[in-house]
Amino acid sequence: MKQYFIGGVFSLIFLFWLFGKSSSVEVYSHKEEVKTTIATTTDTSNASSSSQITVEEKKVTHLKTPLDLKAIYISSWVASTPSVREKLVQLIDTTELNAIVIDVKDNTGVVTWNGRMEEDDLSSFIEELHSKNIYVIGRIAVFQDPRYALSHKDHAVQKQDGSLWKSRKGEYWVDTGSKQMWKNIVLLSEQSHAIGFDEINLDYIRYSTEGTKDHLVFPQSGARAINDRVRVVSEFYEYVTGELRQRGIPVSGDVFGIITTSSADIPVLGQDLHKALQYFDYVAPMVYPSHYAPGTFGFTNPAANPGAVIREAMKGAIVIADEVASSTGQATSTVRGKLRPWYQDFDMGATYTVEMVRAQIDEGERLGITSWMLWDPSNKYTKSALKIEAR
Repeated sequence: MKQYFIGGVFSLIFLFWLFGKSSSVEVYSHKEEVKTTIATTTDTSNASSSSQITVEEKKVTHLKTPLDLKAIYISSWVASTPSVREKLVQLIDTTELNAIVIDVKDNTGVVTWNGRMEEDDLSSFIEELHSKNIYVIGRIAVFQDPRYALSHKDHAVQKQDGSLWKSRKGEYWVDTGSKQMWKNIVLLSEQSHAIGFDEINLDYIRYSTEGTKDHLVFPQSGARAINDRVRVVSEFYEYVTGELRQRGIPVSGDVFGIITTSSADIPVLGQDLHKALQYFDYVAPMVYPSHYAPGTFGFTNPAANPGAVIREAMKGAIVIADEVASSTGQATSTVRGKLRPWYQDFDMGATYTVEMVRAQIDEGERLGITSWMLWDPSNKYTKSALKIEAR
């Protein structure tokens, strides 16, 4: 997932016209019903797909964001497998957890209901979660999207010869300055909310960390991809949060953990925590201890010192939150309350024990950070690290 080391235009116009004419998405207080008109389309990231649209009336329930949100992530593959997902729902049901993050579009570019599970099945699963008072977040990987890049080459990162560039892992990237992609993300977020997702979580909202010396071509960003990435990324933050806020959709954004304490990578990523905290409802620094370089915070192996890494990383995030509060006139508690870090529950750099997983949560709470999310790409979480709390 997150490493720190350094459709057609006319179809899109029609979709926005349709939503503007027929969509009515209203968010009420906890457990109240919302009448929505859902437009179901084929994969918006695949230009070769036809834009078949069906419209139906459906009542959707949305939950209010928990004050202290405690979530785990599950992939669309797990969400589509009842025998596996049931165990994770039970984990949430019997512990302090109260929320779940489910892929809407992962970094392969596949939209869950157009390749992993039927929309009705996904909607039913969300309804089940809501019946248990579990808050549901839809995760969208934004600019790392090979499907979109391959089908919209004039919106993808290119080599000098015009061919598509890909990272060492074979990843294709969409140019972060692609306003067409920005609009697609708003549309996909609106569709997700209409299906039942309570919040949208945006990941890969940056430029790739690779290729900075390869003289790449960014057909949409132009020269700004070379000398002003922060402005481009910040404009995306402002646009997408503004559009979703108008629709009553809470939105959170993932950022690299390293930017809470170091500005060195900000010009490469284009991510600035000050800007993220200014625009997003919630910001999720990915402070996985295993992803920090040797020597960070004085540790030869940061992964082996999770509590201390979280303490130092989130202290830096709090300093930045306070700066944002001061510069914008917001209450300090309001901006600090936007911080919702991702913690590590997977083996990388060290074998993660119960104590190591819990140490991250405890250190964050000592700093007043009471909302957090656990990440494990295999979706196998350490139950013993969580407080037992029957729902």
